[in-house]
Amino acid sequence: MHLRQLPFNLLLICQILIFVLTGSSEARQQCRLQVHNAQAVLEPPTNPGTGATSTTSSDSMVATGTSSTSSSTPSSTSSSLPAPTPFNYGSDKIRGVNLGGWLVLEPWITPSFFENTGNDNIVDEFTLGQLMDNDAALNMLNNHWNTWITEDDFKAIQAAGLNHVRIPVGYWSVPLTSSDTNTSTSPAPYIPGAWPYLLKALNWARKHSIHVILDLHGAPGSQNGYDNSGQRTDNPVWAVNSANVTRTVDTLRFIAENIGGMVDVVELLNEAAGFRGDDWAAVVRQFWLDGYGAVKQAAGQGIKVMIGDAFLGVNSWTNFLTHPGAQDVLMDFHEYQIFSDLELNRSFDDHVSFACGYMQSLSSYASSNLWTVVGEWSNAVTDCAQWLNGRGVGARWDGTWFPGPTSQVHGSCTNFTGSYQGFSGDYKTFLRRYWEVQVEIGENIQGWVFWTWKAENADEWSYQKGLEGGWIPQDPTNRLYPNICSGS
Repeated sequence: MHLRQLPFNLLLICQILIFVLTGSSEARQQCRLQVHNAQAVLEPPTNPGTGATSTTSSDSMVATGTSSTSSSTPSSTSSSLPAPTPFNYGSDKIRGVNLGGWLVLEPWITPSFFENTGNDNIVDEFTLGQLMDNDAALNMLNNHWNTWITEDDFKAIQAAGLNHVRIPVGYWSVPLTSSDTNTSTSPAPYIPGAWPYLLKALNWARKHSIHVILDLHGAPGSQNGYDNSGQRTDNPVWAVNSANVTRTVDTLRFIAENIGGMVDVVELLNEAAGFRGDDWAAVVRQFWLDGYGAVKQAAGQGIKVMIGDAFLGVNSWTNFLTHPGAQDVLMDFHEYQIFSDLELNRSFDDHVSFACGYMQSLSSYASSNLWTVVGEWSNAVTDCAQWLNGRGVGARWDGTWFPGPTSQVHGSCTNFTGSYQGFSGDYKTFLRRYWEVQVEIGENIQGWVFWTWKAENADEWSYQKGLEGGWIPQDPTNRLYPNICSGS
């Protein structure tokens, strides 16, 4: 029975118990679902215990990671939240922000976390689990999960006129059991424990009338080799091992079955590397079909499904998963102009003009294929943010990215990143123009989701700091440069 089919006000208690071998420790993750107004309301634990030795009852369900303590486990939130007003996808505009660097770590978003490990070889969550004591790493993670995003952030996001958050999560944080998949359920070497924080976030989103795109950001074997997939590697193997793909589909099914009533959109996988060749592209195409079927079967037709262009361009997906054969599918397109010397050579005006070039192609695709959203974009026009290209890796902009005799230097990184207090007036004026042009592209299709809400030391990437610094308006419909792409 789907959660959406349960009778009004029926209380459903579910306990998910998994044991993951991490050295000599065991990990336990549990959740509680309460159906309210015919939709599932998720409650994180109300009475945390002490890891694998704690006891549970129907009144006190524990959600912990390996050897965690009550001080590091999230507390409960409201259990009687009203159902949100439905969002009219396809007519209303998605205006959102990503909660990057929270449930999936990225070194450039929170460099202090990685510095505090004391090990330069820890470059992602995979190596964190490999190279650091499990209990010490879990304590660091719990502190990060407790503090990086809080309910105050959801309040501020709602106050900024935004209606969506996109929440990245790694497969290792989803508590699959052997009854959910015929593949491995081990998260090793990853350290699980983020699931109850996700449940807490879903309650905050509902409480503050924010809709949720749940984004599976990391898959087994890595779907692209980027540190934001969980594993930085030159040899990602997600698509070359069928068990990895099967486990990913099973993970999506688990998500849809267990929290589909609290999520508006399930994004099947972030930035799958279709550019790695025809074999990878074919696996991605079949995975979109299988993932769509699994989510719809588990959660019902009301839930929306998002796919990505897999770096192949939206026109590679013409007539794919379109109506009437498929229902309520969105395309996620990412727009950055900083990861090559060609892009970095552009002037401020060139960046604006190039962005405008997406207006026609995305609008044409969206009008005849899938609802299309610019699901990641930022104000950055350099790759100067510390460790943006990976921990220990420099920037193309100043020639420190794998420096050599052929390295191109575009300029100094000073006052292009870090605190906005050092940004010049001209730079902040440009940041407002660049924000507006990319918003206009999103508003011309089905919407936009900025990357990211906050970053420790890269204010050009932070929506929060953009609001504070004045180049992002408190009302996202406010314009200083109306019709920027038409030149008027």
